[in-house]
Amino acid sequence: MPSFCATCLSRIAGAGLLAASAACAPLEPVQPWQKGTLAKPEMTIEGNDVLGAKASDHAYVSREGASGGSDVGGGGCGCN
Repeated sequence: MPSFCATCLSRIAGAGLLAASAACAPLEPVQPWQKGTLAKPEMTIEGNDVLGAKASDHAYVSREGASGGSDVGGGGCGCN
């Protein structure tokens, strides 16, 4: 009985692998004229979330203040 189950599982796994590879077959690379559309802020995972981006930037600058944050180099004390 266990050999029958192993055979069935291997056939099901093979069929699943075949179906997955068939589903991925029509995928083609992005053409150069399509890259401009994909580079827009609306196409990112965050979308066009300006407020969220500002909050993330504020948190990053607060953590990395000793190394100059994200804009300027120098110490975090502001004496440079």
